[in-house]
Amino acid sequence: MTASRLKWLKWVSLGLWLGLLVVTGPLAGKLSSVEKNDAAAFLPGKAESTKVFNELKAFPGGDSVPIVVVYARASGLTPADLAAIAKVRTALIADQQVVGQTPPVIPSPNKQAALISYKVAANSDANKLLDTIDATRDISRQGLPAGLDTDLTGPGGYLRDSLQAFSGISGKLLGTTVVVVAIILLLTYRSLLLWLIPLVSVGFAAGLAQGIVYLLGRAGLVVNGQSAGILTVLVFGAGTDYALLLIARYREELHHHENRHEAMGVAIRQAAPALLASGATVTVGLLCLLFSELNSDRGLGPVGAVGVLCALAAQLTLLPALLLIFGRKLFWPFIPKAGTQGLSDEGPWARISKGLGRHPRRIWIGTGVTLIALCFGLLDLSTGLTQDQSYRTKTESVDGQHLIARSFPAGASQPATVIAAADKTAQVLAASRGPGVVTGAAFGPPSNRRQNGRQQIDIILTNAEGQQAFDAVSALRDRLRAVPGADALVGGNTATTLDVNNASVHDRKLVIPIVLGVVLLILALLLRAIFAPILLMATVVLSYLSALGLAALVYDVIFDFPGSDPSLPLFAFIFLVALGIDYNIFLMSRVREEAQRGGTRYGTLRGLATTGGVITSAGIVLAATFSVLGVLPLVQLTQLGIVVALGVLLDTFVVRSLLVPALTLEIGPKIWWPGALRHVPDPPGDPDLDLASRPGGPDPATVATS
Repeated sequence: MTASRLKWLKWVSLGLWLGLLVVTGPLAGKLSSVEKNDAAAFLPGKAESTKVFNELKAFPGGDSVPIVVVYARASGLTPADLAAIAKVRTALIADQQVVGQTPPVIPSPNKQAALISYKVAANSDANKLLDTIDATRDISRQGLPAGLDTDLTGPGGYLRDSLQAFSGISGKLLGTTVVVVAIILLLTYRSLLLWLIPLVSVGFAAGLAQGIVYLLGRAGLVVNGQSAGILTVLVFGAGTDYALLLIARYREELHHHENRHEAMGVAIRQAAPALLASGATVTVGLLCLLFSELNSDRGLGPVGAVGVLCALAAQLTLLPALLLIFGRKLFWPFIPKAGTQGLSDEGPWARISKGLGRHPRRIWIGTGVTLIALCFGLLDLSTGLTQDQSYRTKTESVDGQHLIARSFPAGASQPATVIAAADKTAQVLAASRGPGVVTGAAFGPPSNRRQNGRQQIDIILTNAEGQQAFDAVSALRDRLRAVPGADALVGGNTATTLDVNNASVHDRKLVIPIVLGVVLLILALLLRAIFAPILLMATVVLSYLSALGLAALVYDVIFDFPGSDPSLPLFAFIFLVALGIDYNIFLMSRVREEAQRGGTRYGTLRGLATTGGVITSAGIVLAATFSVLGVLPLVQLTQLGIVVALGVLLDTFVVRSLLVPALTLEIGPKIWWPGALRHVPDPPGDPDLDLASRPGGPDPATVATS
């Protein structure tokens, strides 16, 4: 791209992005309106609990949300308590927001607690549904005697807490992320102005991405609060990384070119292949989630891919335009001047590179052993996080479940929902009795629980959460399948959680090999080699396993988390492998460029010296942006932020800065097998001590583009 073209293209680029902001800005603000945060929206269509959910829609009030209110007094419910609870039930029956029949008050056997269950109409608008639940919750607390404990729980209670946790998630993450990125950029550039430019371009990208995702959500893509939050973090993290890399190359070229447009032309020409390959790798890796069974996993793929593509587009078009419009003065007080040396020739990474060149074997053995040792932390990783353990703060639904467990069977507020042939009801009831079942069943009038020859039966399990509850659901399904002609299906909250866990395991086994294959292919095409991509993939997998092992220790020792979400290993793999390959691409593409004129040894040391600073800066930014997920009260997102932050820091400071360069030096030119570069010999002398000498052919950085 010539300097003359850039002189007018910068204004075209700025105009196009301003136009996009006008169009997509209003759409971005509507993203929360298309989010689906209920568990049923996550499930694959073939899951048994999904089939139950779909069949229930045909029943009167079948698409409603069940809610349970528990009232408890440790010394026993008084007559005044019971009278007040009865008045609450009457008020709920009269309330127009309550649908269907409201069963009588259920006292506990020990007389210390009582339950009221009712239903409200489901609503696709999460905010309106939350308002409805809150309104009925207010009714359930009216006129209660002093000292009477009460909590709202059951499926509706858990849904309320989930909606509240995700309420405003995008705004919280956006505000915190902007502050974190701004501080890091200010410290990185030590400039009063430069840090604003990448932040502005990333902000444009975030607005465009949220607008596009909103349209995809309207079209049927499953978008939830988790994927919307990750979208914000991913756009700012990846977008800032791309900005750092392009600005670093641009600043380097400003030392060789008086004309800033010429410098930008060379910078784009040299940096664009790596940036495009990086963006393609992350995008394709995320799109591999489309092979998932879980709708939540499958939905995250396109959401994340849109974010990465928007970030990449902004940093290759809008960012250069802004840099050119404002000129060299953006770098004040450290303005790069043509004819002077850059930091890569004399800075700390040049010294690190020379030190690594003297002792590569010690370094790769030491770092490799350290990473393998961290992998043993995986022995402490448990993916058995239950629904009532999903919050870092106190939640009413969990407190209510605990109140129920003191006086009722623990599964009383979340019964298993069985749909079976109506004429086989007796046989289904008989088969349901056994280990894990308390009462067998409880059902209302046939007009409410029977439809189209199918009968709804509520089975109360001994537990609503944990492995014992999952085992009970599995056993119940096995027993009911044995009832001839019943065509029985088991759903409900516990069954839904079990199906989500099983689908998560399936997705992990299917998607991870696909991602590895796709990323390996992209690396082979970029580096024009086979040996190097295989080696790089091995280091990425080792980095992922060590990060997961270290995170498991942090979860247990520092945070005392009871377990991890089943989706954590897959999400951590997608982000750490895709983003880890990013840094491989940034490093090895520069190593290959330098090796073409100076040999593999010189190319490795020069590549590390020129990219080490920017890669570690990018890693710090990405780790900081993902750690922002910790501001949310959800254990799953906090854990994801921790493992990605730890993994990125390990990747940038250990794997990419020490292990990979040391292995490249140890293997030598053979690393480019079967490419022609393996035949380029290292020049005589000691190039690791004179990185600025630029031996061999002409430096691409000094050649004007055509």
